[in-house]
Amino acid sequence: MKQLRLWIGLIVSAICIYIALQGLHLEDFVGVVKSVNYWWIIPAVAVYTVAVVIRTWRWRAMLRPIADISMRRLWPVVVIGYMGNNVYPARAGEVLRSYVWRRRREGISMSASLATVVLERLFDGLIMLLFVFVTLPFAPLPAVYNQIVTVFSVVFGVALLFFLVLASRPAQFLRLWQWVATRFLPARFASMGSDIVTKFVSGLQSLKSPREMVVIFASSALIWLTETGKYWVIMQGFPFHVDFTVLMLMTAVVNLATTLPSTPGYAGTFDVPGILVLQRYGIGQAIATGYTLVLHVALWLPITLLGAWYMLREQMSWDDFGRAVDARQGE
Repeated sequence: MKQLRLWIGLIVSAICIYIALQGLHLEDFVGVVKSVNYWWIIPAVAVYTVAVVIRTWRWRAMLRPIADISMRRLWPVVVIGYMGNNVYPARAGEVLRSYVWRRRREGISMSASLATVVLERLFDGLIMLLFVFVTLPFAPLPAVYNQIVTVFSVVFGVALLFFLVLASRPAQFLRLWQWVATRFLPARFASMGSDIVTKFVSGLQSLKSPREMVVIFASSALIWLTETGKYWVIMQGFPFHVDFTVLMLMTAVVNLATTLPSTPGYAGTFDVPGILVLQRYGIGQAIATGYTLVLHVALWLPITLLGAWYMLREQMSWDDFGRAVDARQGE
């Protein structure tokens, strides 16, 4: 299964990169890259750091019903998770985050921690869709994009409804699970599965409070507005300008596309949607490609280096990626 996911990711990334290179004049692209004012990356990274701080605060709010953990202790774990997503396939960084808690013996099970990570991705997806709907009057998309957005809206909406029901009626869900497990699974797997489901449901407690849900939603919106701010800052080093609403749309489309299988670091799945959105609003291919590439590197490299440093501080090795996946499967 791991090999299959890896090959699918490689194929998807290769197709996206092929699309990105179609019609691109190398001389024009090199000229754009040489003309960029790279000093703008410094304030852009500072803006992105603020977004990661807000992410850390949001995760703390989600974990609070399970354990009250300080921002100081959460911050390196969040950064390690981002680094893991950037260098390992299938978003293994999300699992790695939860694995760190298991190593630290913080009293948070991997299943409960992973539940909060799933909620993060769910709220991120909902905010991306909100960005699309808010910006469509100012930055319309072709009809096919609207259809894709509609599909994503249904998927994320159904997922949110499911988790709300799961959080509000955990006992009934567990009884249903046990009924299914005892009839269709071997006894050993049924018992282990019930334990995992119980721990996972405990990670959804933040959904039981309307106030907590508002906090999570508002912080998610602030995270992505701040990240769009990084797009805007980096744009200042390039010879083009688009409205902030276009960058909001680009942020949404790019990050929805990175849910597709790809190589580590979202090669291709990040770049092609960004280039196509900018071209849609009159930016030449060479400039759009150069901007998206620089933006991608600026998003990828600093957080990856910082995460690797924190990983060394935690006395973790690359083998811990595999252990994290094994621990998730065996918990």
